[in-house]
Amino acid sequence: MIGARTRARELALQALYTRELVEQDPELACASTLADAEVPEAVRDHARELTHGVVAHLVALDASIASAAENWELARLATIDRNVIRLALYEMLHTSDVPARVAINEAIELGKRFSTAQSGAFINGVLDRIRKEAGLPAGEAPGVAPVEIDSARALSPGAGAAPPSDGSPPLSKPSTPSDTPPAND
Repeated sequence: MIGARTRARELALQALYTRELVEQDPELACASTLADAEVPEAVRDHARELTHGVVAHLVALDASIASAAENWELARLATIDRNVIRLALYEMLHTSDVPARVAINEAIELGKRFSTAQSGAFINGVLDRIRKEAGLPAGEAPGVAPVEIDSARALSPGAGAAPPSDGSPPLSKPSTPSDTPPAND
């Protein structure tokens, strides 16, 4: 069974994708995405919060992504992958109730489910690079204050890593039982 937060992330991803694809207002994108979704109101509210949060911080999120994916222009990333990374990055940096590892793992799964099998490794590499640069521990406990990234540093040349486009393993270490997030998120 899929968790409520995971379902909210899926709906937010769909709204962000719709917003970008047809250059639609975020509220209209949310409304059209949520119109046919048979989910509780709390899931709808969380999907709206995520969508609006990503849009509100879009410039800074995109600067961080561009820095971490230095060999890729942001516009060349698959639309789904770009929005999966934005969504996870928003949760990592601007919410206090989602550990970085949970946001990254959820993004990997969203990428695998809605994009390609290779997307998971690329998404992991970009997000883990940003996580490390932001000083977020992999198993960060909930309740930690949101983190701001220095935009000037994020845009500096040579600050990012090449994406794992050759099928190489993800940039982060494999999780161990002690840093594996709870499965209920």
